[in-house]
Amino acid sequence: MKNWIAPNPELLPGFIIGGAMKCGTSTLHEILHRHPKVFMPKEEVHFFDIDNILQHSDFNFHIDDKWITQSMDDNPKLFWDWYQEKFKGNESLLKGEDSTTYLASPVAAERISLQKNDIKLIFLLRQPSLRAYSHYNHSLRTGRATYSFEDTLRFNPYQVLSRSLYKEQIENYYKFIPKSRIKIILFEDFIKETEAALKEVCAFLDLEYAEFPADLLDTHANKARIPKNSSLQIRKNLLMRDFGNKSYTNKLPIKVVQKKSILPFFLRVVNKVHSKINPALPIRPPQINPETKVFLDNYFHNELKGINELIDKDVMSKWFPN
Repeated sequence: MKNWIAPNPELLPGFIIGGAMKCGTSTLHEILHRHPKVFMPKEEVHFFDIDNILQHSDFNFHIDDKWITQSMDDNPKLFWDWYQEKFKGNESLLKGEDSTTYLASPVAAERISLQKNDIKLIFLLRQPSLRAYSHYNHSLRTGRATYSFEDTLRFNPYQVLSRSLYKEQIENYYKFIPKSRIKIILFEDFIKETEAALKEVCAFLDLEYAEFPADLLDTHANKARIPKNSSLQIRKNLLMRDFGNKSYTNKLPIKVVQKKSILPFFLRVVNKVHSKINPALPIRPPQINPETKVFLDNYFHNELKGINELIDKDVMSKWFPN
């Protein structure tokens, strides 16, 4: 693990929003980024679990019968330069990043714990069944979902359920990082009592809440957009899934050089035509099927037993009132 110790600790973040996905992390990012004493890279970084195939299958490329992967062991300097370049020029500010896969990545906890700086972590948790359903709708919109929600639960449940298994994930973090450096916020509280939740976060990060801009509470990022026709979107996703990770070819430490072809033009044409006949609309997704909600609630109620005691919050009665 020695390659995972930063060569320049001054260019490490002071805090990380580590998940969970679809729990308000993007909104919290945008809010904290507006604080005059905070800097955060615009996009999620995923550095500390960049080689985790279960979380980042799209970061791996199979070209000409060979695998191109994001392996720190091949060139540690390249990886650390790539990561720490994102924070250069902002050394005087409190630096942060958000990567919503970290909570679910067992490797990320240990790697973060190895750093010489005491990096703080913020985790947002949401009612697990509804988080999974929101995760599915995100996957549908971004080209990853190739089944309906119910069929995804039948054929590939890991895709949407794994990141709601908060108890085992938090237990893993507590093995490596003291509880005093981990702040847990409930999505439901963050939405209902945003100002109170933000004041908690500011106290945790040693920031002055009063220094935020006056229109702070109007911030909302990553607003949902839903395909007009989900069945048509699934068909398009099936057609295009082989090309799903092309957008990452130049965004990772190890770049991918691909042969010139007509594919980029073909992809642009398909995407343009599809956006005309099946646009993504800024509307709420349909409600989760009540029977599916009960099915998932029963599963998560069993999987999350003991989480109240673990995080010192009564979430079970809030998430499973019946």
